[in-house]
Amino acid sequence: MPISNSHEIERLNRELHALTEVAKTLTKPLNLPELLDAIMAKLIGVLEPAEVGAVMLWDPSAGLFRPGAVFGYDLEILKEIGLQAGESVTGKVYEKGEALLWSLPEEVARAMQDMHPDNRAVMARALGVKSLPRCTLGVPISVEDQKYGVLVLETLEGPAVFDKEDLPFVQSLADLIALAIDRDRLATKAEVVREAREAERLRSELMAMLSHELRMPLSAIKGYATALLLEEVDWSQEKQVEFLQQVDEECDNMQVMLTDILDSSLIDVDQLSIKPEPVRLHYIARDVSEEIKHRTDNHRIIVDLSPQLPIVMADPSWVKQVFRNILDNAVKYSPAGGLIVIRGEARTSDVVVSIADQGVGISPENLIPLFEKYFRVKASTGVHVPGTGLGLPIARAIVEAHGGRIWVESKQGQGTTLSFSLPRLKLPERDGK
Repeated sequence: MPISNSHEIERLNRELHALTEVAKTLTKPLNLPELLDAIMAKLIGVLEPAEVGAVMLWDPSAGLFRPGAVFGYDLEILKEIGLQAGESVTGKVYEKGEALLWSLPEEVARAMQDMHPDNRAVMARALGVKSLPRCTLGVPISVEDQKYGVLVLETLEGPAVFDKEDLPFVQSLADLIALAIDRDRLATKAEVVREAREAERLRSELMAMLSHELRMPLSAIKGYATALLLEEVDWSQEKQVEFLQQVDEECDNMQVMLTDILDSSLIDVDQLSIKPEPVRLHYIARDVSEEIKHRTDNHRIIVDLSPQLPIVMADPSWVKQVFRNILDNAVKYSPAGGLIVIRGEARTSDVVVSIADQGVGISPENLIPLFEKYFRVKASTGVHVPGTGLGLPIARAIVEAHGGRIWVESKQGQGTTLSFSLPRLKLPERDGK
């Protein structure tokens, strides 16, 4: 059709500019909601009849349409709407898969007469008016055979209204929106696949590591037990005790590893149940340090926690595990022995516990991933350090579940200090204060 006047030329220029701007928007690193909002903003001032509009996306899991982006509507209110397939303007355009125009108020009323009263009420609240639109245009948002939703544009008062010549331009916009949605969903699928592959890789590495770590104490236990059963060797009482002590130590190592694995599994499925009660950290630190002392002859553990430290609200069994994991790490990474000192500090709203060793220390590049699952610091001495790499991540999860935090300070060759905080027991205020 020949362009007969400057008004048509101006309109085509606006539409071309809008399409160009939308295409530029698609190249920006925005998430899908931001992208849809940016595209909808381009419509304002380009299509004079478009006083309000919405991108209605089909949610296959719910079997309903949900708003993805709007202008002229209150998005938070419109989110309450639950349009079904075939219902009202959106449903009809989606089912037919083609652009539809209702240019007269009575046509709009007929198209919307099957809208559920609850949805009609939500729409009225989101618009701030009870009257139906004067003119409505809807175009499908789809890529090939994949339907994503509908772009709906409406005229409330006019005087300008949509005509059939607007359909190709609006459909072009909807096609660009469909490309944005398609790209986002493909990226999401790719990310899901990548995460699945990464999870599988981690599982494979974990199984290989666990097989190696558990095989070592089992091999030692088997070796000592076999040696004790040799009839041709008459072991001295002293040697038998030494072998049995080694078996006991390797059993302890296995128990620690299996406990870490079980605790980590609970955390992974959000089953870390915290039952806080008033706790004195002095007693917990003393009990766990006595337990750890039985595993080492090279370390001296000093509990420098005052019995007068404020009471904390914590689950004693889980806090014991935090002490156990940190002390176990301190022993492992100070193979030459030395002091391990447990100190406490009372602050306004919490209590901080610090556990310092005289071990090999941690290099700066290893401090950041220290609390990540399966990460293990390699001992600078070259000596193999048994473990699963789960102890400190578990300690962090427990501390954070209590509302505290955990951190580390270390220098290579100068030892490591691990600290964690737990909230103090809040005492009821006295009357008159």
